[in-house]
Amino acid sequence: MDCYTANWNPLGEEAFYRKLELYTMAWSLREELRDCLLAAAPYGGPIALLKNSPRREKSPSARPLLEIYSASGLLLAATPWKSGQLVQLGWTAREDLLCIQEDGTVLIYNLFCEFQRHFSMGNEVLQNRVLEAKVFHTPYGTGVAILTGALRFSLAANIEDLKLRRMPEVPGLTQPPSCWAVLSQDRVTVVLLALGQDLYLLDNTSCSLVTPPGLSPSAGAYLQMAVSFSHRCLALFTDTGYIWMGLATLKEKLCEFTSSIRSPPRQMVWCTRPRSRQRAVVVAWDRQLMVAGSSPECIQFVLEEDSYLVPELDGVRILSRTSHEFLHEIPEASQEIFRIASMAPGALLLEAQKEYEKESQKADEYLREIKEQRLLPEAVAQCIEAAGYEHEPDTQKSLLRAASFGKCFLEKFPPESFVRMCQDLRVLNALRDYQIGVPLTFTQYKRLTIEVLLDRLVLRRLYPLALRLCEYLRLPEIQGVSRILAHWACYKVQQKDKSDEEVAQAINQKLGDTPGISYSEIAARAYDCGRTELAIKLLEYEPRSGEQVPLLLKMKRSKLALSKAIESGDTDLVYTVVLHLKNELNRGTFFMTLQNQPVALSLYRQFCKHQERETLKDLYNQDDNHQELGSFHVHASYAERRIEGRVGALQSALDEFYKAKNEFAAKATEDQIKLLRLQRHLQEELAKPYLDLSLHDTVSSLILDGHHKRAEQLCRDFRIPDKRYWWLKISALAQRGDWEEMEKFSRSKKSPIGYLPFVEAAMQHHSRFEARKYAPRVAPEQRVRAFVLVGDLDQAADAAVEHKSEAELNFVLSKCGPGTALAEKLTRARAQLLKK
Repeated sequence: MDCYTANWNPLGEEAFYRKLELYTMAWSLREELRDCLLAAAPYGGPIALLKNSPRREKSPSARPLLEIYSASGLLLAATPWKSGQLVQLGWTAREDLLCIQEDGTVLIYNLFCEFQRHFSMGNEVLQNRVLEAKVFHTPYGTGVAILTGALRFSLAANIEDLKLRRMPEVPGLTQPPSCWAVLSQDRVTVVLLALGQDLYLLDNTSCSLVTPPGLSPSAGAYLQMAVSFSHRCLALFTDTGYIWMGLATLKEKLCEFTSSIRSPPRQMVWCTRPRSRQRAVVVAWDRQLMVAGSSPECIQFVLEEDSYLVPELDGVRILSRTSHEFLHEIPEASQEIFRIASMAPGALLLEAQKEYEKESQKADEYLREIKEQRLLPEAVAQCIEAAGYEHEPDTQKSLLRAASFGKCFLEKFPPESFVRMCQDLRVLNALRDYQIGVPLTFTQYKRLTIEVLLDRLVLRRLYPLALRLCEYLRLPEIQGVSRILAHWACYKVQQKDKSDEEVAQAINQKLGDTPGISYSEIAARAYDCGRTELAIKLLEYEPRSGEQVPLLLKMKRSKLALSKAIESGDTDLVYTVVLHLKNELNRGTFFMTLQNQPVALSLYRQFCKHQERETLKDLYNQDDNHQELGSFHVHASYAERRIEGRVGALQSALDEFYKAKNEFAAKATEDQIKLLRLQRHLQEELAKPYLDLSLHDTVSSLILDGHHKRAEQLCRDFRIPDKRYWWLKISALAQRGDWEEMEKFSRSKKSPIGYLPFVEAAMQHHSRFEARKYAPRVAPEQRVRAFVLVGDLDQAADAAVEHKSEAELNFVLSKCGPGTALAEKLTRARAQLLKK
């Protein structure tokens, strides 16, 4: 702590920069970095390295090796490069590796050198080859830009939604530009290129010559350009050592600097901190590193070996064969506390805590000085903030102890910021561990978010660490533990060194009934890996049949899918499987499969009744179900328009009913055939429609048409009971208004149904006169009702008195008006009846 500021380098009066060693690299490289294709992902991401590049290979038989390392130099994966000549490597925002070949093909690999997919940059790139390529990042995704051998630019702004754009031609371009970069302006991706002392901007439709504002007239030719991590700033380096820094829109100049070194730099990147007023770029040559900003002075470092710069959100990572360092601007909180002779409240609080540990009275003096200025809350906040920017755990602890010490003298200081910082630092220190190799800063961690960080740990297969972080931060299970365990299970099914039973048990034992876990997704991954039996075992743990069945169908385990669908009780699911089986199997096998599943067979029959009648017939034939076949033919007969077809269908039904030994159905069908033939005969003879009438309607129609003898013959042929025939004839005659025939019919013989129906039929057709003829002939027990119907209340009263029925007396009384002579007569008769 005493020499804490020894590695601080001032840039102007207010800004300081320091270079921290993150790791001593474990990769033991023999090659120089300049002899390798190299790409490092931001946010402390992995490093891709192609050794023995095809463009420089010494032996024609030597096969280059693609290797991926963690930031600490530990090997994650390696594979011999067997594809075409590589021009550029780059990383996507999801930490997938992009390998851009000379023919314009872009191959995508994951962190473990496992091929994911590929795409092409188009036929023009294929024909003209790739001279240079860049992988760039915008707020909308990861893109690829290509300079072809024809000196034309092509780019894809987002590889996830691939749309190739061919940029306009640059007039007078006969050789590759000295430098170029991809900018994002107003949500449009453009290319900025330098040709000598001229800058050209290529957008979707045009090529325009641009001049940066405030550019020195003696600037010279452009050699290098750099876009900031936030895409907002641009830096230009010229052959006179002049550096222009401004906005990427080329509308405002921020600052400039003139270097004594004029040779082309190997790299130039921005080194700025969010919300900082300082603007600076880092320029690297073979053995020298320079930090330049708005100050006339610069910071220079000597590089002992080949180095590679990786721009970050709040600094620059410097890779070499032996070390991995981080160059960044000292945050304001750290400057206030650790600057020599600082009297900032955070600095005094840190000294007070140190003196307190020494049991010195100076602690009280420092604390009193802070309290007198009423800056103790600010001092605590400064110490908490500064702790987040430190990489050394000892320094972090010292600052947090000082903050904790200061909190003791505050009554209402909220503890959340202190607790949260302690949690964040524990997380960051775990990530920075040499074996993990993710050197995130506090600023990067907050920008990345914990959800993205967990995703990256999962992609690196660091499942135990990811789970511990979830438990430590108390994240909801569905967002944290469940998601990680699901990824772990999907990775587990790819391990083919263990049996299906062992893997399934291990996964179930680990996952159990954890909320948010879908066993069907894990089973689908197992199936994609060619482990069908493992997938089936995993599906046994899936509680949702709706998730089980589709995957079983995909795996061509239709019978098992049918059993699961039936067990679920979901008819829609059963129908899905049955229809899938119908399309998959031949008809005979399909029917035999359904025979073993009565529920499915029943549902399929219901389906066929509404959708596929002929299939239903085949089902009944296969089962020798003569009863249902008979019913099927009866139903089919009604769809026939021609009488011959209908009779034929009914004849088939008759045969089936006989085979089923259903005498009643057979007799009814036989009668229907007989009736249809008779109706056709009547229709042809009488030229009136009789077809499709029921037997009763046919008799009624004949009577209505005056064919009484034919009606009687029909009754005899079909053995219609007398009572039913009398009802039919009375109704038909009354409807026809043939009262003479009706009276003649009433006297033909004694009515088997009595004479009240005659009265009712006449009244129904508004003929009271005819009704009164039959009322006296009605049986005594119904006579009162008959007289009431015809409106003869006196006769009804006499009949009720004669019959001596209290109910009939009350019935007639209810029809009489109150106070009438008839009402009094009925009342007296009822009273006498009650006395007896």
